[in-house]
Amino acid sequence: MELRQLRCFVAVAEELHFGRAAERLLLGQPAVSQQVRRLERELKVELFDRSPRYVRLTPAGERFLPAARNVLAAEAAARAVAAGLASPGTLRLGTVTGLGERLDAILDAYQQHAPGTRVELHSAPVGDRLARLADGRLDAAFVRGAIPESDPALRFLPVWQDELVLALPARHPQAVHPVIDLSELAGLPLRLTERSNHPALVDLVMSACQEAGFRPVLGPSTGSLQDTLAAIGTGAPMWTVVYAANARTASTRRIVFRSPRRPLALPTALAVRRADPVPRLLLDACRTEPVSWDDQDS
Repeated sequence: MELRQLRCFVAVAEELHFGRAAERLLLGQPAVSQQVRRLERELKVELFDRSPRYVRLTPAGERFLPAARNVLAAEAAARAVAAGLASPGTLRLGTVTGLGERLDAILDAYQQHAPGTRVELHSAPVGDRLARLADGRLDAAFVRGAIPESDPALRFLPVWQDELVLALPARHPQAVHPVIDLSELAGLPLRLTERSNHPALVDLVMSACQEAGFRPVLGPSTGSLQDTLAAIGTGAPMWTVVYAANARTASTRRIVFRSPRRPLALPTALAVRRADPVPRLLLDACRTEPVSWDDQDS
């Protein structure tokens, strides 16, 4: 029996879908299926009832699941202890894009109360970020979007709402208004990242447009925010959304950033391991209120 087999089994048991489990583990679906089959042969029992329409645990699978979770939790705890022995006084923090000055404020507030601690920042896709946290390679990580209702290894502590603003060409007629109804942008192509890159953000914006009474015409997606803003800066009729923290640090006369009349924001949480004590100093630093977009803009 191998740990990777247990990870695949637990992921499928929680997702009840081999494809979603594979996405969560950053593996191919055939690899996940193969690991589960090997585990079943090792145990000499069927763990899942499979059909073309559903996947569900067998009674044996239900009995085995708590034991598998306990093994993975013990492994994560051992990795965390080993990591602490190897690099005492180091906080390994998984970050997200678009934090801007907020990250500086968090680091300043944290290191003011823990001056001997060195902070290492690690940027990675959310799935990889959470996997590194669960197995002890990170001590905490920021996560945007809907907070998972239950996770056997991790807990998610709400810390703030990430405000979003609209970016459009400075010469567009709507640019003269400090606040804009999304419906006024219905005729403009919307440039967004691919949903696979940031499903929470894309779903939020598409839902807001639908509530405003239109389905946006999607323009070409780009690989970076810088490329998107450069394209909008040419004066082409298009728009996008930007984290307010990024907008505050952007310097361009070709683009304006405006607040939507109906605010857009994504919840952000600090993810930590359930087996570890709550990192009170880091949590307090994260909950320090920064300057709001409206205050900055006025």
